[in-house]
Amino acid sequence: MSTVLVVEDDYSTRLLTVANLRRDFDVVSAEDGNAALDVIYSRHVDVIVSDIMMPGMDGYQLAREVRNSGNNVPFIFLTAKASPQDKAQGFELGIDDYMVKPIDYAELIWRIRAILRRAQIADSRAITVGGLKVDSAAYTVTYKGKNIELTHKEFDLLFKLLSYPNMIFTKNQLLDEIWGADSASGDDTVKVHISRLRNKISDVEEVDIIAVKGIGYKAVIKA
Repeated sequence: MSTVLVVEDDYSTRLLTVANLRRDFDVVSAEDGNAALDVIYSRHVDVIVSDIMMPGMDGYQLAREVRNSGNNVPFIFLTAKASPQDKAQGFELGIDDYMVKPIDYAELIWRIRAILRRAQIADSRAITVGGLKVDSAAYTVTYKGKNIELTHKEFDLLFKLLSYPNMIFTKNQLLDEIWGADSASGDDTVKVHISRLRNKISDVEEVDIIAVKGIGYKAVIKA
């Protein structure tokens, strides 16, 4: 089930929005932009649905922070600010959609589903976990907007493990899929590359690569 983050400072509106979306999505919420960033950097979010006018960090600032970190998570603004200038400001920051209050929640659900379909097509070769983005089309890894330099084999290992979080892959499976069934490399090759990969992503708070004794390795996404 896709995860939607609802960002809204008004308590009643936040509860109402969460209640309406919870029938179709896994929903988490935050009361302002700063709290939303804590959520985004601690877990995977598929769509952000955010108010604009909030104390502390408003919706515009939140969108700017998210996009500047390299995170392309789909973004919908829900707001009473309906002028073309307000909408233009949001779209220039990279948001995906805009709905004016009062919200028709049935329409919001349709819009979220449409955005998720588009995002699935666009990101079918990318994985985003919090501030980490692994893009197999460009062979790049970024964390909170900063590049992490990996070799091709290290990248392939990371992408494979993150594609199936919590699934254990044996060393032989990883050898066959990444080095090829005809490779002369052995178990130690996988062990060395995993060790180097762990070291290079040691600052990534959202992901652990775990060695399962006697079996192999798995990626764990931390809550």
